[in-house]
Amino acid sequence: MNERLEDIASAMVAAGKGILAADESTSTIKKRFDNINLVSTEESRRDYRELLFSAKDAMTNYISGVILYDETLRQKAKDGTPLAQMIKAAGAVPGIKVDKGAVDLPGFPGEKITEGLDGLAARLKEYHDLGARFAKWRAVIDMADGLPTWGAVKANSQALARYAALCQQAGIVPIVEPEVLMDGPVATHDAARCHEVTHWVLKTVFDDLYDARVNLEGIVLKPNMVVAGKNCKTQASPEEVAERTLKVLKATVPGAVPGIAFLSGGQSDELATHHLSLMNMQALPWKLTFSYGRALQAACLKAWGGKAENLAAGQRAFTHRARMNGLACLGKYTPAHEKAA
Repeated sequence: MNERLEDIASAMVAAGKGILAADESTSTIKKRFDNINLVSTEESRRDYRELLFSAKDAMTNYISGVILYDETLRQKAKDGTPLAQMIKAAGAVPGIKVDKGAVDLPGFPGEKITEGLDGLAARLKEYHDLGARFAKWRAVIDMADGLPTWGAVKANSQALARYAALCQQAGIVPIVEPEVLMDGPVATHDAARCHEVTHWVLKTVFDDLYDARVNLEGIVLKPNMVVAGKNCKTQASPEEVAERTLKVLKATVPGAVPGIAFLSGGQSDELATHHLSLMNMQALPWKLTFSYGRALQAACLKAWGGKAENLAAGQRAFTHRARMNGLACLGKYTPAHEKAA
């Protein structure tokens, strides 16, 4: 069967649904498990991911796709079903994180470049055979005095474009993720500065995607929202975040892109949901949805605590956050929904 990239991308941004980022590396999931005093083993990681993927209500009604880590894509549930198969059975699309992480960019102090292009074509072919139909690559853009530099923005943008072209060649939809980080110094990183840098980064990325002949109808963009740095004394109101973010997107993202799945990027669970809902109250050329990791999982992890008897409690917490974000995708969420639940 010939699967069209455009159809996969459309399924990933289906109305009222969003993407679960469950692609934490082994070191990241260890930190999350340390918080609940759970030893990270291949088995405990599998149990946790299986808890998420078997939450029927959440997976069927509010989750359109799941980003997996290499280990998870290869794992089987306790009953022997491949985890990717569980995701497909729930009607969601399995995806895979393919970058090898960010390292220091030589000659550019304080800035990073994402690695993983070498051998990517062969890895993508294998991932496609294992059932993945979309991929994710994250570029990180640091903000500080004098940062980012043009050299770092351009290097990361060109790597994203090359990755996207390789994905499409393999029949895989690329999630293009240029993240302007919110961990800047105190004074300089307010919402206005984030607005300026995000605009610059997205404009550069779309220029490079065009030059790399990437089919924009077969991608999903995963940007940051325009927020103040977390150390900034002046935090933007939810209304300002929504207004600034939409202004940047309208100026930089072509209407051919089917959807934009935001990262939560250090925002609280409820704030990330509230911002998304405010934006979806307007008529827009693209679908706006979520691609959250911690903002979908933090409450679930805490409720589960690594204990088999808390499995249902963990799934309820995950389902609640998925439902809230599903409402936000339709522009129907209000903070009052949290209290009602």
